Amino acid sequence: MASKTNKEAPWSLRRRLLAAIVAASTVLWLASLGIVTVIAWQETNEVFDDALEESGYMIMAATTDWNERGLLPQAGASGEHGRKVDMQYQIVVDGRVIQRTGDAPLRPYVSNFDDDHGFAEALANGERWRVFVVRDEARNFEVQVGQQVDKRYDILEELADSLWLPVLGFLLLLALVCWVLTGRVLKPLRQTASSIAAKTPDDLAQVPTAGQAREVLPIVQALNGVLGRLDAALQAERRFTADAAHELRTPLAGLHMHVQLLQRQHPELAAPFQKLRQDIARLTALVDSLLTLARLDPLAREQLVRQPVPLPPLFERVAAMHAQEAAARGIALALRCEVNEVQADPQMLEIVLRNLVDNALRYCPDGSRIEIAAVQHAGHARIVVRDDGPGVDAQSRQRLTERFFRVLGQGQQGSGLGLSIVKRIADLHGIDLAFGPGIDGRGLGVTLDLPSL
Repeated sequence: MASKTNKEAPWSLRRRLLAAIVAASTVLWLASLGIVTVIAWQETNEVFDDALEESGYMIMAATTDWNERGLLPQAGASGEHGRKVDMQYQIVVDGRVIQRTGDAPLRPYVSNFDDDHGFAEALANGERWRVFVVRDEARNFEVQVGQQVDKRYDILEELADSLWLPVLGFLLLLALVCWVLTGRVLKPLRQTASSIAAKTPDDLAQVPTAGQAREVLPIVQALNGVLGRLDAALQAERRFTADAAHELRTPLAGLHMHVQLLQRQHPELAAPFQKLRQDIARLTALVDSLLTLARLDPLAREQLVRQPVPLPPLFERVAAMHAQEAAARGIALALRCEVNEVQADPQMLEIVLRNLVDNALRYCPDGSRIEIAAVQHAGHARIVVRDDGPGVDAQSRQRLTERFFRVLGQGQQGSGLGLSIVKRIADLHGIDLAFGPGIDGRGLGVTLDLPSL
């Protein structure tokens, strides 16, 4: 059990990121150090070679007769790019320069030097010099070798010119490697964010905690806690709605029977009792709609059992349910079915068509036309229910699927839940629901684009 527990322990995002960056930085640092060492070695060798060459000329100059004052032979150029060391020599006797190289000053670099040899800083001809002095007490002369400080800076600049491009290249490579490594290390974090972003308002399932990073795990657990509480609250609300609607059906049915009985016993009060019966029927329809929504809300798209649904008999059955009311009001109910069958839940699809036709009948005046059609459109089935009634303005169309929303000024009774039920069923099936103009540009048209299989 201990090994299993350790295996399932959350991994550390910080440790992985630190290990990846340290490993990449170490490898690239070692590689860059090797390249810098090679370049520095080459530059140092050139400097040492120049120093050897300068020393050779100095030794050659030292073999001359010191009584012959003048210039020492000028050192030749070292290679194509000139000398890197560029040292200038002076032979000083009794504080006077008796021989020197061409660029050396006329006066000694350093006067009254106390030690028999050593380094000193000097200012000559407006330039700063680094000077090495060596004295021969027996023969009473000294050699002063000087180099301009600016020449040393030139060597450093040349070294920097040789190094900046490789160093910059390795820095860019390090940035690229760190970018790739951090992207791979943070990939589980992006996957978790994608799974959370993909959730719909109806999907309150817990976010998996397996495989989460130790730093992300508290956030996921807190989110799961919120989802759990929200799901519990929604379930309680749905249970309350369903229970209340279910409990209301029986007393409403009994009330409807009592009113009908009283209407027969008191024919002189037929009109008030008829109005009361209509109100009870409206309340019963509202309870039925609430029960339907209470059953639909908890469902997920994956829970639907789709099966072939023959459309012609479904259209005829829906038309038969509303034929009596349509005939009584002189409303023409037309059917046009060019699609044999679709994949859907049969009961839910019938609820959709019933609600759409009932909605059209409720708001269309007498003598109107209502059409139920199914056609092929862009490779998928399209179901359209439209009429030539008063229609709905464009602003109100955007709110037609809101629960309990009713267009003002229609003068018709309703609960405002019919199109909400249609919208919920359409979402479960992945159907695109759209509202537009109806027959001949008048009225309202409802379009259902079923997804192609």
